Amino acid sequence: MERTDGYGEPTKVMVAVNESSLKGYPHPSISSRSAFEWTLSKLVRSNFSGFKLLFLHVQIPDEDGFDDMDSIYASPADFKRMKAIDKIRGLHLLEFFVNHCHQLGINCEAWIRKGDPKEVICSEVKRVQPDMLVVGSRGLGPFQRVFVGTVSEFCVKHADCPVITIRRNANECPQDPVDD
Repeated sequence: MERTDGYGEPTKVMVAVNESSLKGYPHPSISSRSAFEWTLSKLVRSNFSGFKLLFLHVQIPDEDGFDDMDSIYASPADFKRMKAIDKIRGLHLLEFFVNHCHQLGINCEAWIRKGDPKEVICSEVKRVQPDMLVVGSRGLGPFQRVFVGTVSEFCVKHADCPVITIRRNANECPQDPVDD
C-alpha cells in the first residue's frame, strides 16, 4: 500500500541541507545528515514510491561578496569562475543525498539557492508547497541561540507547512555545539 497525500501523488518532503562547518564541502552537516537519516527511517521506511524527497541547499554569500580573500581577481572571468566553484561545491553536497536516494529507489529533486537560509527556505516552501519540511537542529542552548540564531526555530514559526526538527544525536555533537 502506497502512502500518498490522498490524491495519488507521493508525499513531498522538503529536507533543508547544508555543508559541515567542520569538514566543509562536500560533507553534509551533522544535523543535515541526521534529518535525512530520520526521514528515511521514520517517514519513508520501506515505502520508497510513496515519497518524493526535495533537497534544498542554501548557500550564504559572504557579507562583502568575496568567498576567498586571498585570491586576486583581475577580470570579470575571475568572478565568474568563483561563482562556478561555489555552485560546484553545492552540487557535490547535494550529490550525497541524491545518490543515496537513487540507490534506494526514492524519487527526489535537489537544487541550490543563495541568501539567508531561514528566509530562502520559507520562500521555497511557499513556492514548492511540500507536504512537510524536515530540518536539522543543532540543539543549541538559549545563550547560543541569542547570538547564533536558529534556522529551524524560524522555519517552525514561518514556513507554510508542518515542520519537523531533528536534533543531532548526543554522541555526534562536536565540542563546540555551534559547529555542525
